[in-house]
Amino acid sequence: MCLAISAKYGDVPNVDILVWSELPTGAGLGSSAAYAVCLAAALLTACRAISCPLKEGESTARWTEEELTLINSWAFQGERVIHGNPSGVDNAVGTWGGALRYQSGKITPLKRVPMLRILLTNTKVPRSTKVLVAGVKEKILKFPAIMNPVLDSIDAISQECQSVLEAMPANPSPEYYPVLEELFDINQHHLNVIGVGHPSLDRLCQVTASHGLHSKLTGAGGGGCGITLLRPDTSPLAMEAAKRDLCACGFECWETNIGAPGVTLHSSSSLNAEVLHALSES
Repeated sequence: MCLAISAKYGDVPNVDILVWSELPTGAGLGSSAAYAVCLAAALLTACRAISCPLKEGESTARWTEEELTLINSWAFQGERVIHGNPSGVDNAVGTWGGALRYQSGKITPLKRVPMLRILLTNTKVPRSTKVLVAGVKEKILKFPAIMNPVLDSIDAISQECQSVLEAMPANPSPEYYPVLEELFDINQHHLNVIGVGHPSLDRLCQVTASHGLHSKLTGAGGGGCGITLLRPDTSPLAMEAAKRDLCACGFECWETNIGAPGVTLHSSSSLNAEVLHALSES
């Protein structure tokens, strides 16, 4: 990426690149795309192919829509180096943030979606996306009359979820959360039907359900990670109890958000002590 950007936009100056991440790799969380997006943004800024949007006194800033499109195109090339034939979804989310719709190769960022609290759980069960995708294709070819309606239903779940997410910012009512929870449950059952579930993910869903929470797999499935929706009124005690029981299964948990902004330029003063320490130790 460095050589290609230098060839197109002029030499990238001599730089030291330090990388620090909290994302576990190989768990279906888009860690490679996050890396590719940050690297593309840094290199393009360094050779002045895009502006430095950070003004004096600002702690964070984002690039223009046109510049984000350029960052995303180079990040996608980085993903191709890593994965061969990626969909482009992960780097697009990393670039624009928020949520997006992916259908038949077309990516459309959604406007005005809320930031949702989730519990992210890594089952630590390794899986192969390539093998899982091949298994789904085999089932579709073997049982088209059964599998195609399931896939249509998954598409309908996505459309319903999009409608709910787009309605939430204008009317932040708690009534939307039970709908999202039901969609989580239905989607997880469908994903088991098409063959991307795993006993570890079933266990994750059972544990969180015992605490009144709703979960589904994320990424390729077959192990990897699951997400648990947290309502605004989810009590800290319930969440801590769920985390304790999940960790007792050998899983690893983090409380985080989805729907956050995408790639952002930070001033060093805006970084927390943990990040600064990690970077200084690199």
